[in-house]
Amino acid sequence: MRYTGPKVRLSRRAGVPLTRKAVRYFEQRPYPPGQHGRMTNRRDTGDYGLRLLEKQKLRWYYDVSERQLRRYWDLAVRRPGASGGELVSILESRLASLVVRAGLAPSIYAARQYVSHGHITVDGRKVDIPSYLVKPGQVVAVRDRSRRMQPFLAAAEGLYADERTAPYLAVDHANLTFTLTAKPEREHIAVPVDEQLVVEFYSR
Repeated sequence: MRYTGPKVRLSRRAGVPLTRKAVRYFEQRPYPPGQHGRMTNRRDTGDYGLRLLEKQKLRWYYDVSERQLRRYWDLAVRRPGASGGELVSILESRLASLVVRAGLAPSIYAARQYVSHGHITVDGRKVDIPSYLVKPGQVVAVRDRSRRMQPFLAAAEGLYADERTAPYLAVDHANLTFTLTAKPEREHIAVPVDEQLVVEFYSR
């Protein structure tokens, strides 16, 4: 199942801010949640716990269920590249992931909602499946009828954009569109996860 509780709580459990909103809260409370959070020492975590936490961080960052992540892992190991890098590349190619990476949504949770509610098109056709895997060359845009909504007006002004656009995206914020120009490569994907530990978790 996907986590539906407080999102900042996940960042404190993971030990790193997983969303923009979490950065400020994490700086104030950089320890795990709960009454014993201050006394928790992450350094005491065993090998299995470290690998499990890294896998969970990847799940939480992309807001996917365990079943979905396992399916993506099975797909990644069949690809010719390094399995960890391929896994991250697949997750980054999801429609919801690219919508937030392109700056059309403030978080992965908002991006999932925008897609599910039918506000996003791919190559001119409405796609309401957040897990849809976008292929290089495809153009993603906000539907014309949705562009006057306040979140998309903010996106058009670049309020959700990163300081640097990912090298595999060509983004036009003013027109609320972007194109996936190439397959996302691991070295270009800003994810606070050590994917090798995830590989070790699934390979145990």
